[in-house]
Amino acid sequence: MPTTPARALSALCVLCLAFVVFTGAARADLVWTPASGWKVQGESVLTGILPEEGHNALDSMNKARAIEENGHHSSAMSSYERIARKYPNSIYAPEALYRAAKIRLERKQYNKAFNQFQDIVTRYPGTTHFNDIIGEQYRIANALLDGARNRYFGLIPGFKNRGKGVDDFEKILVTAPYSDYAPLALMNVARGHQKLHEPDEAIDALDRMINNYPQSLLTPDAYLKLAQAHQSLVEGPYYDQGSTKQAITYFEDFMILFPSDLGVATADKGLADMKHVLADSKIKIGDFYFYKRSNYKAARVFYNEAITSYPDSPIAKTARARLVEVDAAEALSKNPAAPRKHTRHFWLF
Repeated sequence: MPTTPARALSALCVLCLAFVVFTGAARADLVWTPASGWKVQGESVLTGILPEEGHNALDSMNKARAIEENGHHSSAMSSYERIARKYPNSIYAPEALYRAAKIRLERKQYNKAFNQFQDIVTRYPGTTHFNDIIGEQYRIANALLDGARNRYFGLIPGFKNRGKGVDDFEKILVTAPYSDYAPLALMNVARGHQKLHEPDEAIDALDRMINNYPQSLLTPDAYLKLAQAHQSLVEGPYYDQGSTKQAITYFEDFMILFPSDLGVATADKGLADMKHVLADSKIKIGDFYFYKRSNYKAARVFYNEAITSYPDSPIAKTARARLVEVDAAEALSKNPAAPRKHTRHFWLF
């Protein structure tokens, strides 16, 4: 059926009215005072369209708040949640959910409180409580990470669930990636993975912290912790040195980028330890080629790499002594008649 001008005009009016409804509700604020109860500040067209429903919602909100003020928190919480379900598109819904979540948090029902806060910022992102909610979620995640026990029905403590704390911090990052809490959340994600003995995941979180928030006050600490995380993966000179090299890189970057930071002394010691391990691994490989294979060329390469890895150190002095032995052994191999000095070495493999 063709659209008539009158029908088109009617549809346009409906769209304009809907726009006014939702933007009007978004501009209005809900304020509570003990004397007058809940009041809408600013124009709220949404409650004006259906006055009976609006008055019912307001009456329910005032009753719920009175119950809460009288100390009956469980009943108030149920009332607030019922209001949010019954009037989901009203200005009262986000406030009702917020009050319910705050009560659940007081009862240490961390999981449900976090989820309710998440519902608010997801369904009502324009809420005036947005920053407060992110702060509350941060505190919940931090409590769970530190071993707080979620209470079922507000009474029965559950098991510790540090992993839930890590997951909650990740949700904060998705919801508020540009808030002041985002760098803190990433640092706590790394801390959580370390507590859970998941070093690779901790390294990933610290790497995201450095790349996503390079100007944060926490960035120096992230660099240092990243170096230490790689250091924790080092198993000694007989093993692969990939983590050793990564640790050296981040210790050096930290000292170059933040020369006045209080962690420089810690970084300097960590760097020295990692250089020692790397140089020692070169000596171990050089010893294998020298004593087990009589491959003097390969032995020289690794002894020289040991010196380059950590010059002016005791390990470099050992490498130089080995080079003297290599020269002597090679000369003897070319002149077997020359007297040979025997040196006894002990092997672990």
